[in-house]
Amino acid sequence: MLTQSPIPLVPSFRPSRASLKPLLVLCFLAMAFGCKRFHKQQNDTVYVSARSMYLHDRVAAVSNRVAEVVNGQQLEVLEHGKRFLKVKTQKNEIGWIEERAVIDAQSYQTFAHLADAHKQDPVVATGVLRDDVYLHVLPGRETERFFLLPGNAKVQLLVRASVPKAGVPGSVRPKPAETKPPQTTKTQTPALIPGVPKPAPKPASAPPVEALTAPPIPMEDWWLIRDGQGHSGWLLAGKVDVDVPDEIAQYAEGQRIVGAYVLTKVHDQDAPSPPASPDHQVPEFVTVLSPNQAGLPFDFDQVRVFTWSLKRHRYETAFRLHPIQGYLPVKLSTQTVKDASVPVFSFGLASGPNVSTDPATGITRPVAPRTINYEMLDTVVKRIGPDMAPIQVGHVEGEKPKSAKSGKPAKKKAR
Repeated sequence: MLTQSPIPLVPSFRPSRASLKPLLVLCFLAMAFGCKRFHKQQNDTVYVSARSMYLHDRVAAVSNRVAEVVNGQQLEVLEHGKRFLKVKTQKNEIGWIEERAVIDAQSYQTFAHLADAHKQDPVVATGVLRDDVYLHVLPGRETERFFLLPGNAKVQLLVRASVPKAGVPGSVRPKPAETKPPQTTKTQTPALIPGVPKPAPKPASAPPVEALTAPPIPMEDWWLIRDGQGHSGWLLAGKVDVDVPDEIAQYAEGQRIVGAYVLTKVHDQDAPSPPASPDHQVPEFVTVLSPNQAGLPFDFDQVRVFTWSLKRHRYETAFRLHPIQGYLPVKLSTQTVKDASVPVFSFGLASGPNVSTDPATGITRPVAPRTINYEMLDTVVKRIGPDMAPIQVGHVEGEKPKSAKSGKPAKKKAR
């Protein structure tokens, strides 16, 4: 007879709170590491600052080209090496590039903020680039650069600045020439007679004034510009030509025309083309001019209005104001006079010799600026507006300012 052995009873196990804590921690870590496998790792982003560059499959003297990248292109950094970066393009092309050929995301954001801060700035003039030019984040040849603009590109000029020319050390005040007292021998020393005062020594000759005067620091002008894609940055003033019609550029008389603005247009059936358009409309201009010198504390020193002679079919000077300390921008508008719309222009003017210069950018502005307004009735330019005080002319250092008559027409015609 078989007897059934009793089944041993296993005591039930109920984990305590203290034993559950390590298990929960292990489960959390397992889930965290497991989920990390499915998340894409965030890498650094850089942007190509060189004109163009090839990616190579290895950092070695002999390597293969993987892909070509161009200025402004975004790259993802996969690995950092010594002077090289392993990057990936948006087409998943992977290769090595020199670190000096790119800028980091922070520098890229600096250029983006610069463009955003000046997207609404008024345009003081337009110009054409002479050659391929890099945009700098600040005036100066040694400042960081990024966007490369092609030659013959149209740009908008926003503001001018002057900074010391790169590569020229700052002026140092020279030490005065040392003067040694004359050496006297025992036989040359005069005998002192009792009761007679000792002769006073001769004063040492003062150093020449030239030795105490520091030489001027060479300066260069820069323009803050905006291109057709909305990029903003600084470029050397000598790299851009201001848009000026050839018909009035010939009357610059050794100066440079900073800006030429169309005041109005007149109809001349017999005018040559150019300046006349196909419908026989000829523009009349207000221009501002400046000496061919960098580092001036003003934007222009002459205002000149060119009108079109219907009798002689040529430009003539209807108004000239010179020399002054003028500042951009030149603003154009119209107003109604006797039921007729007449052109009006205005510009900034310094009320005294005091100017302020931004140490970061080199932009110079008058401490107490004035706004001068003029209107043109036919070929007569007349001063208007709330500021009718005399205009002080003369900008040469040490020159005594003079008062100019408001709205004085030019005596000499442009031929």
